[in-house]
Amino acid sequence: MPKQIDHEKRRKEIAEATWRVILERGMEGASARNIAKEAGLSLGALRHYFSTQDELLVFAMKLVQEKVMARIKDITMRNVPPKEKVLHILLEIVPTNEETVREMEVWFAFTVYARHKKDMFDANHDGIYSGMRNLIAYLDEFDLLRQDADKDIEAERLYALIDGLALHAMLDPVRVNKDRIKRVIMQHVESICVKETNETEERNP
Repeated sequence: MPKQIDHEKRRKEIAEATWRVILERGMEGASARNIAKEAGLSLGALRHYFSTQDELLVFAMKLVQEKVMARIKDITMRNVPPKEKVLHILLEIVPTNEETVREMEVWFAFTVYARHKKDMFDANHDGIYSGMRNLIAYLDEFDLLRQDADKDIEAERLYALIDGLALHAMLDPVRVNKDRIKRVIMQHVESICVKETNETEERNP
């Protein structure tokens, strides 16, 4: 009997091959031919799974998003105090290990590439900014946010901090290492929060 092929699994394998090509050659080297070679497929076989190069690139980038969101969802399900949960989520967004650094490098490369292709993929609306707004609202919901804090401005500041840390962690991982990233994020969160009471620490959805 002919071997059955898991279509979705193969598409993900091709997407991962796309990431490797981007990391090695940049977006300019992410041609259909190079990706097919990396995936161990003929160009014709690649076209069977993705009719256009842009379709493949969008799928590859959305897969990066899905991986990050799956890890964040796992964190939200943990039974930990609200502030600790926020810290874990922020540390998941900023690259602090080999896997997440690779994901961030691919994401930044694609963001620059897609900047003038809004009809292809709007990388400016990657969900991170709305996520920062949700985290600020979450802290406020548990009476952890300082009363004088402007939630809109704090979301913007947090977004800028996380985005900047992610970029510098990728460009200078020796200086901006995991320990430094953790300390910067913890200090920032502490600066916008009130001191937790025992009652507040016990509240967790």
